[in-house]
Amino acid sequence: MNAIVSPTPPASPVRRCVSACKPLFIGVLALVLLIPLSMVRSLLSERQSRRFDAVANITGTWGESQTLIGPVLVVPYRIPVKTRREQRVEDQIKSVEEISWSTAHACFLPTNLNVVGSLDPSILHRGIYEAAVYRGTFSLTGAFSPPDFGEWKVDPANILWDEAVVLVSVSDPRGLSDSLVLRLGETSLTLGPGSHLASFDRPLRARMPAGLMNSTETTPFSLDMKLNGSGRLLIAPVGMQTQVVIDSPWADPSFQGAFLPVEREVAPNGFKAVWQVSYYGRPVPQSWTSAEGMNAATGLSNCSFGVSLVTPVDNYRLVERAMKYGILFIVLLFTAFFLFETLARLRIHPLQYLLVGAALCLFYLVLLALSELLVFWEAYIVAAGASTALVTGYSAAILGRRRAVVIGLELVLIYGFLYTTLQLQDYALVLGSAGLFAALAVVMFSTRRVNWYDAH
Repeated sequence: MNAIVSPTPPASPVRRCVSACKPLFIGVLALVLLIPLSMVRSLLSERQSRRFDAVANITGTWGESQTLIGPVLVVPYRIPVKTRREQRVEDQIKSVEEISWSTAHACFLPTNLNVVGSLDPSILHRGIYEAAVYRGTFSLTGAFSPPDFGEWKVDPANILWDEAVVLVSVSDPRGLSDSLVLRLGETSLTLGPGSHLASFDRPLRARMPAGLMNSTETTPFSLDMKLNGSGRLLIAPVGMQTQVVIDSPWADPSFQGAFLPVEREVAPNGFKAVWQVSYYGRPVPQSWTSAEGMNAATGLSNCSFGVSLVTPVDNYRLVERAMKYGILFIVLLFTAFFLFETLARLRIHPLQYLLVGAALCLFYLVLLALSELLVFWEAYIVAAGASTALVTGYSAAILGRRRAVVIGLELVLIYGFLYTTLQLQDYALVLGSAGLFAALAVVMFSTRRVNWYDAH
């Protein structure tokens, strides 16, 4: 006689309610885990701030980002200013015209400028933090045309030739390691620090010999300079034609500023770049006067160009990008546990979900700590391996060994997917979207036959 199999009794209303509320409760747990993630993110911001302070301390003593402007010829001249005032003459009030004199400065840029420079980079450390700095060696050559005041209709008698100066502006003069000697024609002029002049703050300048100003021909100049700086070097296009050639053994340059190089060679052993810039692309004319109220120093600085020595890998930025996927990975792993609980008729306590989520959050803290001491890929492998081993071992106790293997494989895929996404900056969004689509497809396929009303 065949045994009679009784049908499985339907789930009680209470169990159905608990089963229906379980996904909602798991979702709340995932949101709760945003709290430790935000705490790790706050710690990341603190470490970044400390790194910025350390880098600022290094560059403040070595030399900050440098912007080189010049040379510029500055010739003062007198401007008559007519004023009228009332005064008593023979018991009558009469208006009397008086003439006073003020001083303006006419500035002249060179007809051409050629700069040949070499950057010798190095890494300086302050504790566990580091900053990229450089020693720059530059050779500047060019020529000045005779100053022409005809445009402003200045009386030659009012031009103060004996007070003319030539100046060079360096954004951080602390980076100058040797004295600057400008050779102008056959004359050598030693540049020294000076006060504000013609909108230039703290320029390096030298008094011009009066005889040079009377020449009717162009006057060549040359200047050799050794300059320490950090991060970035910019050069202003002060010539009608400006050509700059810079080479360095640094393999990761970032060309910046208002103009890009016309030629560049970037290789693992360094780079070489060539700029050719005409004065048509800058907002500053070839000559101007301070009476026009133009801030030429700012205009020349805004149209400068050059190169930045980029640190190839910023571990803090990579950790920050990885943390953006934190809540997503928690949801994916919680989904896997919930599917095992539903399909295999297991009972997993909410506290167990919380412990697994805490292990995933701890991954980012370990990654942040190790990334300050190791290369990023090494720190990532150690942090991901520790997190995978912890969660897989715990899963073996609550899910069984076979299901724990599945959880371990899922974590390997998750961390592998995350690392690949961090390396692909241009295609990170495409890869991330494809990964999410694939994960959703797997979940939908695995639960296509589940009767969620009877699941318990």
